[in-house]
Amino acid sequence: MRILSLLLFINVVLVGWSQTSAPFYHGVASGDPLDDAVIIWTRVTPSGSLNDPVSVTWYFSTNEDFNGLVDSGTVITDQSKDFTVKVDVQNLDANSWYYYKFEALGSCSVIGRTKTAASGHIDTLRMAVVSCANYEHGYFNVYDRIAERNDIEMVLCLGDYIYEYETGGYSANISGRTNEPQNEIISLDDYRMRYSHYRLDSNLIKAHMQYPWICVWDDHESANDSYYGGAENHTDGTEGTWADRKGFAQTAYYEWMPIRLPDTTDTEKIYRAFEFGDLVELTMLDTRLYGRDESGSGTDATRKLLGTNQFNWLTGKLGANTKTWNLIGQQVMMAPLEAFGIPVNSDQWDGYPQEREDLFNYITNNNIDNVVVLTGDIHTSWANDLPHTGYDDGNNVGAVGVEFVTPSVTSPGFPIGVGAGLIQTMNDHIQYADLTEHGYIVLDITHTKCQADWYYVDDIESTTFTESYATGYYTSDGQPYLVQAPSEQAAFENLRQLVGFDESCPLDYTGLAEMDFADLIAVYPNPASTQLTLQIMSKVTSNNYHIEVVDLNGKKIFEREVPGQAGVQYFKLHLDDMAKGMYVLNFRSNQLNKSVRFIKE
Repeated sequence: MRILSLLLFINVVLVGWSQTSAPFYHGVASGDPLDDAVIIWTRVTPSGSLNDPVSVTWYFSTNEDFNGLVDSGTVITDQSKDFTVKVDVQNLDANSWYYYKFEALGSCSVIGRTKTAASGHIDTLRMAVVSCANYEHGYFNVYDRIAERNDIEMVLCLGDYIYEYETGGYSANISGRTNEPQNEIISLDDYRMRYSHYRLDSNLIKAHMQYPWICVWDDHESANDSYYGGAENHTDGTEGTWADRKGFAQTAYYEWMPIRLPDTTDTEKIYRAFEFGDLVELTMLDTRLYGRDESGSGTDATRKLLGTNQFNWLTGKLGANTKTWNLIGQQVMMAPLEAFGIPVNSDQWDGYPQEREDLFNYITNNNIDNVVVLTGDIHTSWANDLPHTGYDDGNNVGAVGVEFVTPSVTSPGFPIGVGAGLIQTMNDHIQYADLTEHGYIVLDITHTKCQADWYYVDDIESTTFTESYATGYYTSDGQPYLVQAPSEQAAFENLRQLVGFDESCPLDYTGLAEMDFADLIAVYPNPASTQLTLQIMSKVTSNNYHIEVVDLNGKKIFEREVPGQAGVQYFKLHLDDMAKGMYVLNFRSNQLNKSVRFIKE
């Protein structure tokens, strides 16, 4: 028997799962709400061979007990989709709360809650705004707080949902917060595994359960400081081609996120628009991968951030909008940020000044009112007027709109050696800045004003934390400048009862609760050249796993009993001594027998 080396790496994740979570360990999610449709999502873990397809049934209802069933259906998923499931549920009522769940392999998922967009006249819209959740920089306490609020209707995620770095590459070295895979993610299987790793976080699971999300990628869903033709954190040759890597990143994103592909003929296109009654049109931009030139390339006059097609689409949307507010969700800060008159960050709109000037001119020349830009990326909090010709902060003139920048969920603050006060002194259009705190924005919109309230959590290095309200700023209808709010905007009476985290189908699990339980969630990559990683969920530490590898003739190549550890574990098989070809990996725990064919390249 050939001896393969086995590296045991244990990463215990605080996940509020139980054995009844199987096969839906990653929870459920919903997103991209329209007034008559919404996406629902889950990921199923096969019970037998990971090579076989799985049939999944979905249910959509007006209530939690599902006696108000609206629609249901069955879909097939398999390895080609990384066993993810996405359904675009149609013919729904506008501005309505719904509940959904999935069933497969004799078990049921947790229940999710979602809401369609409004049509006709509405008085209010209220959402949370988030960005920049680096797993190795801390616990997702922000998601935990959002999941428990129950005074918002959706979550707007402006990017950096995951980070691409290797273990320790961009890290606060917090116990229990370690990336998988351990390498910088480059291949399709790498990206899939990183999403799987993130989506086992209990706080992220809960936040997705409670609300629909509208999401867009930033750079770290592919690689740091990415643009159409490359990235700062990508080296052609040693890391393959950028076109391949970008394609892998985009494929995994569409698989793992509750997003509707806006154009089936152009899978690189993610920019799209949403309408909420007569109150809001929300345009979601891609300032990273679609039309962006490399920062510093060409000249200021020719360098593009959105690209011609997306720029024309955006201005067309702004010019045609008849709703009260024009919301623009995007990644990098639009307002200027200068130190002693010099832009400090060419990665944001400051590095693309002509395109920004063209946008501001269009807004001014076409009398576009009530432009509110929502921004992520910079890991810090900002409230900005968007200054144009003749801007005068003291007299509230010369702004074309306002910008609210959400802080990070965990990623570290802005690397600048001056304080927020000095920044505001040198940039009089910046009404508020905080460079250190982690948190989120609650955006509250009526026909008379749009207010952003900043909330911060005091600790991300443990799961014990408190939340505090920091400040709020608003812009009034027809007045494109910011005013500090006297208090946070009171929540309207909400909503529907939050769905319970441990709810599941009323199936019989008698006797299972006291048993040791472990499950093989995924095997990445496949094909593999040097290393194969097993992602395993375990309930208790007393369970041992039996892992073996055999060739297609049944000859045993490797066999090992390994101890279990409660939580999520990763076992790494080093394949250097194996001949090229196809093999079968068998995994056995007290209750399960699983197998998967894999190719050694």
